[in-house]
Amino acid sequence: MSSENGQVDGGARGAPPEQLALIRETVRKADTPRAKPRTWRGAALAGQLPVARVLVDKGVLHLDRYFDYAVPEELDADAQPGVRVRVRFGAGRHRVREGRREGGGLIDGFLVERLAESDYSGPLAALAQVVSPEPVLSEELLGLARAVADRYAGSLADVLQLAVPPRNARAERRPSPDPVPPPPAPPPGSWARYEQGEGFLRSLASGGAPRAVWNALPGPLWSEELARAVAATLASGRGALVVLPDGRTVARVDAALTELLGEGRHAVLTADAGPEKRYAQWLAVRRGSVRAVIGTRAAMFAPVRDLGLIALWDDGDASHSEQHAPQPHAREVLLLRAAQDRCGFLLGSWSCTVEAAQLVETGWAGPLVAGRDRVRAAAPLVRTVGDGDLARDEAARAARLPTLAWQTLREGLRHGPVLVQVPRRGYVPRMACAGCRTPARCRHCSGPLEAHGADDLRCGWCGREETGWHCPECGGFRLRAQVVGARRTAEELGRAFPAVPVRTSGREHVLDTVPDTPALVVSTPGAEPVAEGGYAAALLLDGWAMLGRPDLRAAEEALRRWIGAAALVRPQAAGGTVVVIAEPTLRPVQALVRWDPVGHAVRELGERTELGFPPVSRMAAVSGPGEAVAEFLRAVELPGEAEVLGPVPLPLTPADRPRRPGGSPPGDHWERALIRVPPGSGAALTGALKAAQAARTARGGDIPVRVRIDPPDIG
Repeated sequence: MSSENGQVDGGARGAPPEQLALIRETVRKADTPRAKPRTWRGAALAGQLPVARVLVDKGVLHLDRYFDYAVPEELDADAQPGVRVRVRFGAGRHRVREGRREGGGLIDGFLVERLAESDYSGPLAALAQVVSPEPVLSEELLGLARAVADRYAGSLADVLQLAVPPRNARAERRPSPDPVPPPPAPPPGSWARYEQGEGFLRSLASGGAPRAVWNALPGPLWSEELARAVAATLASGRGALVVLPDGRTVARVDAALTELLGEGRHAVLTADAGPEKRYAQWLAVRRGSVRAVIGTRAAMFAPVRDLGLIALWDDGDASHSEQHAPQPHAREVLLLRAAQDRCGFLLGSWSCTVEAAQLVETGWAGPLVAGRDRVRAAAPLVRTVGDGDLARDEAARAARLPTLAWQTLREGLRHGPVLVQVPRRGYVPRMACAGCRTPARCRHCSGPLEAHGADDLRCGWCGREETGWHCPECGGFRLRAQVVGARRTAEELGRAFPAVPVRTSGREHVLDTVPDTPALVVSTPGAEPVAEGGYAAALLLDGWAMLGRPDLRAAEEALRRWIGAAALVRPQAAGGTVVVIAEPTLRPVQALVRWDPVGHAVRELGERTELGFPPVSRMAAVSGPGEAVAEFLRAVELPGEAEVLGPVPLPLTPADRPRRPGGSPPGDHWERALIRVPPGSGAALTGALKAAQAARTARGGDIPVRVRIDPPDIG
């Protein structure tokens, strides 16, 4: 054995005595590693307010309350209300040492308040660590989060996960810029087009809190008008918050605000910004460096100081509905916030939802609209093609587009780009017999046949290729599309107009803008790019596909999609024309022709009032396996006026398809029950559902039961 090996085998025993003494002394003097939170055994407590009330980050309903912890003296300065902390959670009362409870796993939380004593009689565990001395949870934000949790029968911890972004240490160490002085009040600009527009801006600039439902005129000026409303609020020394449906609309308002006010006066909060940049912007707002915020639904909880205006654009867009528990809608969150902060409120859109009409009908907000002369001057000409016209049209029988549509296409392409809106993406989502219109189904599983390419016919359920299909009703062998997708439409139009470029915009690739040159732009609803100078014309195809959806909001949603596309077209005086292929006698089509979305929403609200449908009534959906739903309904103590509808089976989600919002997991058989209560009983309903769900989770039930307040898809 070599001397080297012998030294290794001897270990520390072969080390000189002076080196061992030095190591021991160094260990004695070393501080406890900061990365490992301690139980603070034997440590002195804070001299004043030694109890910290903490909200632990556990999103289960039966733990939706505060827990008390002892504050060690060394953490006294940093352990202030609103900071992030780490605590030990889950230790039993028997694990007590030197008067402190010990054990349990480390978990994050927020310090809510400091107290002189606790109402808990047993021993308290100590705060393990103050993650950061930066206060991120204000009293106002906590109150809003609690109101949202109660409104949607959810837990406060789940709401705070949506409200407070994850910590980023580098962004936190950087100082925020100094606040800038308020800008001067802006001139009214295009707000003068509206009957009460100038008065609305004057009220904001003078410190008032007006509340309005704004039916914006078609065209690109809506973003500039939103920017002027924000600038008027900043001029009064207050803050403003604007929530928009997607990144494209955020970019337009961002550009309008920058042009009007310059750089540094507003922050942009979106999920696409990245964790460090988003947290830095959020901190700038929290510290008061920036008084104006725009963003997607992630910004609805932004901690703007001294709010003077809350604005929401296009509240009917599905992007405003949060998919994470407790699934709040941005409109309802902002309404709660406007009532809590007593600030101005602006709900704007080209169209009008039933909820917006209800705000005006109840007197909570006033209408902000333009006169009929200005509406007619700004809107394009809208023409319709119904079933009778299609039956008499030789071109419509031979091809997909009627003669009027072909004429509008050719005329529009002489002056600029033409928009073609298609309800579905893809090639040909559904096929049917060309003779008798019987839906084409798979011979193996009876699933719907889909065409993914010119010669690719497959089952939409099992994925098997179909080569020898024939109609079981009439024996025909020819197929036709029930609903043609955007790619197939672009292919057909490209063959019809070979000299014209064809662009597509949809889920895979969404265009933001297109140049003001002749082109065909085929888009799915909601993905329409903005044309410089406006589109010369627009075709709204397969209107029956949107109107025929089995959903309470089908008519409202179809009109919103149509108006959203038609608002991008030039005014009638400039030659702008819109052709909608739908039955002209239907109410949404007539509302589009007259450009009267407000009237349509008011009539829808009247019908829902008579039938007891939302938003007049409050509704909740309880879904899960049949036995679990039945057990939940037996356990919940509903208000006396509650009405239970169902349960009924939910459509089965194929194993190779993603789960739709509110649907069952792929391959599972679920049922759903709807619970409806009249106005004034919504709080009692959510309280009962939350208590029943909390009792169920406390018992450790493994079978999932989902509760959703105000479900968007009730059928």
